[in-house]
Amino acid sequence: MEIILKEDVVNLGYKNDIVTVKSGYGRNYLIPTGKAVIASPAAKKMLAEDLKQRAHKLEKIKKDAEELAAKLDGTKLTIATKVSSTGTIFGSVGNIQIAEELDKLGYKIDRKTIVVKDAVKEVGSYKAIVRLHKEVSVEIAFDVVAED
Repeated sequence: MEIILKEDVVNLGYKNDIVTVKSGYGRNYLIPTGKAVIASPAAKKMLAEDLKQRAHKLEKIKKDAEELAAKLDGTKLTIATKVSSTGTIFGSVGNIQIAEELDKLGYKIDRKTIVVKDAVKEVGSYKAIVRLHKEVSVEIAFDVVAED
């Protein structure tokens, strides 16, 4: 089943993308929650016209994402958390903590756009990827240290 996404959906696509999904996923989740519409010929024509009219606006959004990526490039975060005597973290460090640290630095970034590949359960240095736009992403290094 082909659908047109109305908003970014993690691991599926970005807003205004035409993607193919299984019927159950489309009809039971994406369409009822307002995240997508069925890609009928009329809907595709409307999408094409809408994209043509908004092309310059989309270019500005991409340019802003590239500027933010340039600012974030080389940023190193330090996340303090509670640690046991063996160096193991109580819980784990994820995208929420990284988003909070970026917020303290003045960058408003949605936590859903931050991807941490491996589970962070020990003190050390790690990397996370921030997807600012479908064509722009930046890698951020962060250290996990023991809280005083």
